Amino acid sequence: MIKLFDIFRSRSKDNTPPEMKYLIVGLGNIGAEYEQTRHNVGFEVLDAIAKDNDTKFEEERYGAVATYKFKARSFFLLKPNTYVNLSGKAINYWLQKEKIPVSNLLVIVDDLALPFGSLRLKTKGGDAGHNGLKSIQSTLGTAAYSRLRFGIGNDFSKGRQVDFVLGKWSDEEWSALLERTKVAGDIVKSFATIGAARTMSQFNNK
Repeated sequence: MIKLFDIFRSRSKDNTPPEMKYLIVGLGNIGAEYEQTRHNVGFEVLDAIAKDNDTKFEEERYGAVATYKFKARSFFLLKPNTYVNLSGKAINYWLQKEKIPVSNLLVIVDDLALPFGSLRLKTKGGDAGHNGLKSIQSTLGTAAYSRLRFGIGNDFSKGRQVDFVLGKWSDEEWSALLERTKVAGDIVKSFATIGAARTMSQFNNK
């Protein structure tokens, strides 16, 4: 349980109105053994966004955070350090700390149901068996939050799903990842500037 005292004590000096603040969360697991794995594609997207916006991550409560501004909007990039299965705890804390409405939350998540590199923005939905999304829905008490599904494919044999998800990208996938993370960054920017509906129309199924 987050105490109000903690929230007010650690409140950001950012004076941007809450409706102009956006929490962009990349799901993944911390630790060298998880680097460059499919499950950590959310981290890869945020790293690309941070690089493109000349900002760096700093270790904060419940995760690494980077901030930047674009068109009067404040972006908070969050890589939770709670591991994927407890992602909701970190997200809930930062939503409260920065007074960001759930409508301005965007979670970037790996998705087995989509071909590698496919990107789909949704404004609500189930967890599709993803433990990170289960944690977020349980903690926030709603499934009505936006998520950007990043396809990782499903090229694994029966019973090897966990090994595939926690496995490293192939050389071919890794070389193609840069272009796809840049598109994901464009979707994030569009989500915050022209809204989810227009962004889905522009980017989904492409």
